[in-house]
Amino acid sequence: MIAVLIVEDEPGVREGLGRAVAKLGHRAVPAAGLGEARRLVATESVDCVLLDLRLRDGDGLELLRELRAGRHRDVPVIVATAYGDSERTIQAMRDGAFDYLTKPFDFPLLLATVERAVKQRALVQTLAPPASLPPARGGLVGTSAAMLGIWKLIGRAAASEAPVLITGETGTGKELVARAVHDYSTRSAAPFVAVNLAALPPTLLESELFGHERGAFTGATARRPGRVEAAGGGTLFLDEVGDLDGALQTKLLRVLSDGSYERVGGDDRLVSRARILSASNKAVRPGEAGCVLRDDLYYRLAVIEIEVPPLRARRSDIPLLVAHALEGTAARAVSEEAMGHLLAHRWSGNVRELIHVIQRAAALAGGEVIDVPNLPDGVRDERERYTREPDDEGVTLHEAVAAVEKRLIVRALARAGGNRSEAARQLGIGRSQLYLKIEEYGIDVPGGRGEGSSG
Repeated sequence: MIAVLIVEDEPGVREGLGRAVAKLGHRAVPAAGLGEARRLVATESVDCVLLDLRLRDGDGLELLRELRAGRHRDVPVIVATAYGDSERTIQAMRDGAFDYLTKPFDFPLLLATVERAVKQRALVQTLAPPASLPPARGGLVGTSAAMLGIWKLIGRAAASEAPVLITGETGTGKELVARAVHDYSTRSAAPFVAVNLAALPPTLLESELFGHERGAFTGATARRPGRVEAAGGGTLFLDEVGDLDGALQTKLLRVLSDGSYERVGGDDRLVSRARILSASNKAVRPGEAGCVLRDDLYYRLAVIEIEVPPLRARRSDIPLLVAHALEGTAARAVSEEAMGHLLAHRWSGNVRELIHVIQRAAALAGGEVIDVPNLPDGVRDERERYTREPDDEGVTLHEAVAAVEKRLIVRALARAGGNRSEAARQLGIGRSQLYLKIEEYGIDVPGGRGEGSSG
């Protein structure tokens, strides 16, 4: 019988998890804290671990690292916490957690995760953590389900040496994701060299990437190393890789294959030790309309692929992003009505556009609070149906966010023809969470109150 170690210091939660695990036909092995868990793993054979990170007698990450470094290194560990903390999510996934769940538990999702962990135990990748974890840099902000998925992928990518392709619309923060992967990797002390391939003319791009020898072309008065060489044993980030022309794609494929390249005008074979991360806001997958990237290059670049969601797919992160954008400005807050407009806007420029709007509004506000008149016309005029009507008064931020959430759920249910399972999948939440939201908002589900006409 499969044994699932449950490390949880709240008796009621621990017992509930035990009953749920038992319903799967597995044996629950309860532990009320780190001390008891350590005693059990020293004497018991366990097949899966459910681990609360915040325990009264210590940090659950300590046990995770001990398990990864000891004889239980192959055992999948599912970590959980009541606190949405991107830093700890990255740490947990980077230190080898199988998955990361937040409380209160979505029990169908939790049990499905346990079953998936047990079935894939032989495939779980384990890596010992480095002696120290560097602090995160950049501006990645968010606690939505979509961003939790990104934190997980960053952690897994940081634990690997494989190339990573980051896709997403303009302004979503692809370079910030790349920097986070670098910062949390074992290469963090080495250079992070970024190259925007779309910003350089093709005539200069080869020299910029690979360097040139003296006399290679008019004006080449001395040898100059390229960005590949400058990256050394660090990370080379190639932004807008979908814009690379055919000849340079061939040269990049060679670097990815065996690390070798030559400077322009030179014959000496050089070898790169850099890890390559890349990004694109264009079609790069084989078969996609408008894709100019070679199939073999795509498969080399996208060993790990991270798709960064647009801001409209994670509207609940907007208040946090606004607070982040206000740092360093004279303004300290945004009025509730102005926040309603921000929540309603489509944000075609994504996070980059939002930060620009907030910093501009802060400069125009002339005080500590940004109000509707300080917002650009395009944001002021676009109300849609996500937020309150103009004649409503006294709406709170909580109500504005709830209005957004309700509207997204209604739209997802409509697209899914009333099938709640499909709607939950589209929204990136558990089915039981969707049920609770439907009841909370009094949403009339198309096709009846069940699973829908198709489910």
